[in-house]
Amino acid sequence: MGYNCVVLVKQVPDTKRITGQAMNEDGTVNRAALPAIFNPEDLNALELALDIKDQFGGTVTVMAMGLPAAADILRAGLYRGADQAILVTDRRCAASDTLATSYILSCGVKKLSPDIVLCGRQAIDGDTAQVGPQIAEKLNLPQVTYVENLVSLNGKTVVAKRNLGNGWQEVKSQLPALLTVLDTANEPRVPRAKQLMKYKFAKCRLEVEAAAKEDSTIDVEAVCKDLEVKGLLIKQWDLDDLKADLQWCGRDGSPTKVHRIQSVVLAAKDTKTVEPTQQSIETMVHELIVDHTIG
Repeated sequence: MGYNCVVLVKQVPDTKRITGQAMNEDGTVNRAALPAIFNPEDLNALELALDIKDQFGGTVTVMAMGLPAAADILRAGLYRGADQAILVTDRRCAASDTLATSYILSCGVKKLSPDIVLCGRQAIDGDTAQVGPQIAEKLNLPQVTYVENLVSLNGKTVVAKRNLGNGWQEVKSQLPALLTVLDTANEPRVPRAKQLMKYKFAKCRLEVEAAAKEDSTIDVEAVCKDLEVKGLLIKQWDLDDLKADLQWCGRDGSPTKVHRIQSVVLAAKDTKTVEPTQQSIETMVHELIVDHTIG
């Protein structure tokens, strides 16, 4: 029996490179000021979905909500073995918090009716771990969070092992279900050369339209038709395609706002110079042991 999996992925700013330009004046993240990467734990969720496909058959669909640039991580998903990629993109999604984001993505998942929905535990740009559970709630799906291992998958039943921090728990659930996956669950596979060569030219319609603005000889309709015939057209859905209620989307549907990002720098209260001699080093180590700094 095959399982159709949907993996929700996110393109996030690299939080290891936060700068003073990381925030806009209205409290939203200035994503253009930071390099964009594939959210790390979403790669673990994708790997788990691909493992399920390898063992039991079925399909893997990667779905992202974001700007056309998010097509980069959808291509990365295709390089690793996903069968289909979908970009949910609409200007009306801008400034969506977790509540609005989960609503929009739940509309997308509902269109696909998968057996298993997988997400990373959380995104590194918010660290809320809210979107996955909120999607499950909106779709009335059972959810298993903090998944570290699939114990068994049989028919319409899944048993997953959860890492609770100070122990583990095995949870049995009926399908369809939503799982959020930890970074300790697996080691994400690298892109496959054959898949990379096949999908490196995959594009969504907005990317083709952007190219046409730079080159007037590009026929958008013809290019999109050719990509579709070759299986290289990344599906693109907007809020109208999802039949989403606009009052729950974007800024209007977002009751929470980011107030500010604060960079905290730890400074030493005092300093001490240690001469580069054997005696000075031994004295320093002795002092650190006495102070219980080491040892």
